Amino acid sequence: MRRPDHPTTTRPPVAEGGPEDGPPSAGGGPPEAEPGSPQSGNLQPGPHGATPPRPADGVTADAVLAPYLQGQAGDFLRSLRLHREHSAPSDANGQGAEAAARALRRSARRISGSLHTFRTVLDPVWADHLRTELAWLSGTLAREHAYAGRLTRLLEALHQLSGATALPAARGAKPAAGTAASSDTQGRAALGVGAARAGALLERQLTLARTRAHSAALQALGSSRFHAVADAVALLASEVPLAPGTTDRGSEALLEPAERAEQRLIGAVAALPPDASAEPYNEAQDAPWHQTRLLLRLHRYAHEVVLGTADPVLTGAGHALDLHRDAAEAATAAAAAARTPRIAPATAYALGVLHADQRHEVEAARAVFRETWPYAAAMTAP
Repeated sequence: MRRPDHPTTTRPPVAEGGPEDGPPSAGGGPPEAEPGSPQSGNLQPGPHGATPPRPADGVTADAVLAPYLQGQAGDFLRSLRLHREHSAPSDANGQGAEAAARALRRSARRISGSLHTFRTVLDPVWADHLRTELAWLSGTLAREHAYAGRLTRLLEALHQLSGATALPAARGAKPAAGTAASSDTQGRAALGVGAARAGALLERQLTLARTRAHSAALQALGSSRFHAVADAVALLASEVPLAPGTTDRGSEALLEPAERAEQRLIGAVAALPPDASAEPYNEAQDAPWHQTRLLLRLHRYAHEVVLGTADPVLTGAGHALDLHRDAAEAATAAAAAARTPRIAPATAYALGVLHADQRHEVEAARAVFRETWPYAAAMTAP
């Protein structure tokens, strides 16, 4: 990673999408392209880049980290104010509140991820507590958005499948449990009959889940726990609690944890199942891909802190992992709907075809990630 030669006070405008995901299972903390050369200013592993320049004299770790955290805290507080304003009954469509909630989650994720990565230069007790509370908040606020996006994705896929001239079964899709194998003609007829009912079933289930998530979010925002989080972020906007001696440490104190975050990401990519073992219906293989997505998010945030800008090299890879997560969760929702008691065989068949379609989307997203990952050598585990 290249060293910064001046303090960074400007926050980069980074496109963000998707719900909060919670902590990486192996990272011990919370959570989230055009080709670039190893000298393009990324957080690069040692073998890929030249020796980085030294930071200028007088640049300290707190001069880089504190403005970033304070800026994200300010964004959090502004988003909270906008959310309260747009949550009034006068905002009938709720779009303003939804946009403010996304911005609130975005800031919460960046603060939480930075507290995790740069814990060694911060007051550890304070950092661990605030990180945990921000992960709770962003996760709670994200569920409503996640259910809405999942329903939209599944209904659009059902519409496309029911109007297709060929079914995913022709590509090796598996019918739903208990559904007899059919010819293509019989399959198209069954799908045509079952698609509308499958869509209605998914809409009932996911709309109910979204409504409950909305109620949980409103309850969270009115809780004493949330007010304590908001107070802590307000204090962060004015003062960043640092570990003793941090004010005298150079920016190398940030480079070391940032490079560790990058190496964890590269190691996770190297450990992904190889193409030869790819199996679209093996849901057990989803977990390491989800873990890689969370580690890539941590790397992105570390890059923003130290270099003051987003890392464009990993944009394509990050987008592919977002699509992978969305398709995997949509497939799980389709499978859960197919297990609904006493549904008609045509409905079960349509849900089985939908599940197969989303699992193929999972496989396609993995292929895109492998094509866009910039460090090809890391794709093969040692």
